[in-house]
Amino acid sequence: MQEIIATGTQRHHETLLQVLKSYYQLTKPRIILLLLITTASGLWVAANGEVDPLLVLVTMAGGALAAASANTINCLYDRDIDYIMERTRHRPLPSGRVQPRDALIFAIALAVTSFTLLTVFANLLAALLAMSGIVFYVAIYTHLLKRHSTQNIVIGGAAGAIPPLVGWAAVTGDLSWAPWVMFAIIFLWTPPHFWALAMMIRDDYAAVNVPMLPVIKGDEETARQIWYYTLLLLPLTLGLTYPLHTSGMVYAALAVFLGVIFAKKAWELLQAPTDRDKARSLFKYSILYLMLLSAGMVVDSLPVTHQVVAAIGQNVQVLISATGMM
Repeated sequence: MQEIIATGTQRHHETLLQVLKSYYQLTKPRIILLLLITTASGLWVAANGEVDPLLVLVTMAGGALAAASANTINCLYDRDIDYIMERTRHRPLPSGRVQPRDALIFAIALAVTSFTLLTVFANLLAALLAMSGIVFYVAIYTHLLKRHSTQNIVIGGAAGAIPPLVGWAAVTGDLSWAPWVMFAIIFLWTPPHFWALAMMIRDDYAAVNVPMLPVIKGDEETARQIWYYTLLLLPLTLGLTYPLHTSGMVYAALAVFLGVIFAKKAWELLQAPTDRDKARSLFKYSILYLMLLSAGMVVDSLPVTHQVVAAIGQNVQVLISATGMM
């Protein structure tokens, strides 16, 4: 692989479909899906559940293109260590299926298209926030932190927390406290999520000298930090209900339910920090957790949800009054 990087030797694709597949893989689509779900939470909550379909389409497309650009540049920057790590060596760049120059042109095109879409059809603030996500992910996380600090995930997590800001700004043109709480939720969610993965593949990170927390501090300290961040995360999720009153009781009930499971899994990992199965369980659940929490924000914001909750509340009051009269 070092020869591929140094000499530009490449593996030729046989069909157009293979070319498209390689560039699609550069964008890390599974990561983009999660980012779009959190973008949707910002959109729907900001619009009180009544969003313009065109604005949704444009914001989602712009956000996806911005994330794809950032992920492509990340692949370009990390192509040397990606070849050494078993789980990443078959990516398009380390395998030689895509050349670095072509990947860079592709990333720039994605970013320009994203900025144009969001500026023209949403607003400049949403476009600038999307671009800030690219800059932070590439310059701060990938370049400055990933290979030099155990806090790489903590600080770098800000890049992945920007999508709900983009969604909110696309609707309102500004930012209030609520989107910043959404930002903070993802910011605190990121360390438990990624450190659980890092515990699973610690040896890979050690082989390429990436100072992830489990490599430098060990599994026990990592499990302890995961527990601390989980304890900070769970009460913060309720901030959208109180004191902000941006989301209602449907979201709050879901947040508590999901949070209890999250805390249980983090506690189990704390008790057995060397158990890779427990780390894997927490990692997989953390993805489901953020998806369902974001979906809960969307469902809670819908007018039909407000109507159902109001009807239930009225029926409960009537029942209480009737019971009191008896």
